[in-house]
Amino acid sequence: MAQVALLSRVKVKAGRGEDFVAAFRGVFEAVEKEPGTLSYVVNRSGDDADLFWVSEIYADQEAFELHRDSAAMAAAGPLLGDVIAEVELLVGRPVLSKGVAGPR
Repeated sequence: MAQVALLSRVKVKAGRGEDFVAAFRGVFEAVEKEPGTLSYVVNRSGDDADLFWVSEIYADQEAFELHRDSAAMAAAGPLLGDVIAEVELLVGRPVLSKGVAGPR
C-alpha cells in the first residue's frame, strides 16, 4: 500500500501559539507508540508566531486512520478547536524523501 502524507497549514488565534503547541503534547506521546506513524513534525513560522505547518507521513491508509481516530487526537480536538483560526489540509503521498523510509 502507498504511504499517506498530510500537510497542514494552521493559523491560530492571535497570541495562542503556545496553546497550540501545548495541545500537541499528548498527541506526541501517542505518536511515539504508533508504529505506522513514520514522521510527525510541527513547524512554527519564523516570521509569524501564530502560523504553523504540520507534516505527517504514515505507512499506509490504515495507519493514517488509526492515528486520526485515536484517543489522543480525540482528546486534543477540543483544545485545538479552541485555538485554531483557520486551517488548510493537503492529503497525498510522498514521492521523494530524505530521512523517512519511503520513496527515493
